Amino acid sequence: MDFLSSSFPGERQRVLAVDHQHHKIKARPINWLMQVALVMLRTEPSHGYRLMERFEGFGFEPINPGTFYRMLRQLENEGLCKSEWEDNPEGGPPRRMYSVVNAGEEYLAAWAEQCKSYQKVMDSFFRAYTGLS
Repeated sequence: MDFLSSSFPGERQRVLAVDHQHHKIKARPINWLMQVALVMLRTEPSHGYRLMERFEGFGFEPINPGTFYRMLRQLENEGLCKSEWEDNPEGGPPRRMYSVVNAGEEYLAAWAEQCKSYQKVMDSFFRAYTGLS
């Protein structure tokens, strides 16, 4: 059973999901794809496939390529990143290179502030849970 709340503006968050057969509990936010993509593009402009590979190193499970590329187009349509065609140094077809723009930087700054607030809540929870003050 999932319980949903909204800790971040415009975001749904999975507070608790329990797999009753295996007693596996997941407590994690969902819908972080756009924000993580912007953070990665902020550190290094990238083409879509390479960016998708980097997500796994960030701790994400494999992402459906169609979903991923739709998310990149949404970021671009919202003016948070831009893309430019670039020749493929490996001799293949040209690739679309994505990079974050000023509006994306501003969005990330606001998002990071919301994450700080969320982190305080999480820290308070763990202090209460472990009996620390």
